[in-house]
Amino acid sequence: MRIIKGDPCVAEGAAWLAAREPRFAQALTLVGKLPLRLKPEGFSELLSAIMGQQVSIASAAAINGRLRDAGLVDERAVAAASEDELRACGLSRQKIRYAHALATSGIDFNDLRDKSTSEVIQTLTAVPGIGSWTAEIYAMFSLGHADVFASGDLALQEAARILFELPDRPKEKEMRQMALDWSPWQSVAARILWAYYRVAKDREGIT
Repeated sequence: MRIIKGDPCVAEGAAWLAAREPRFAQALTLVGKLPLRLKPEGFSELLSAIMGQQVSIASAAAINGRLRDAGLVDERAVAAASEDELRACGLSRQKIRYAHALATSGIDFNDLRDKSTSEVIQTLTAVPGIGSWTAEIYAMFSLGHADVFASGDLALQEAARILFELPDRPKEKEMRQMALDWSPWQSVAARILWAYYRVAKDREGIT
């Protein structure tokens, strides 16, 4: 299993994709150097991701800041926290349930490093509040898996529609099938498409 550890890995993947697919080569001339985007791993990163679901970036940042200030960033503290304590940090009833579920899930985050992408996703999505997208993003950026793609991501779907001149935005199943052609560098393909989406949005006024 390929693990992305630095910019040279991303560059290697980008070169492979550009050689295989001319449209990626075209996109790379527009987007410049791709970002590494690696993130920390572990409980607090997943908790932060859950807190960011269905709220604005500013709201998510505020909630995560209050959790940090309250010392509620590790499994033991969150598991022991009362609903009132979590509500005081801005969590809804549903988010409180999700936070407690993650804190009591018993996930061995060190063990996840040695699991395949499918095993990581299966483990994480067994926890209430963690869907496929969150699990795929964790595998991609916290664990550095090179061959994972967030097929349900609307920006990736829209970027693929524009770059590949598709009549409609591909649905998740279609997107997943397309991404198979970009193995073993699906996560670098995602980086290209995210970067291309920003360029295309600026040029065409995409929302």
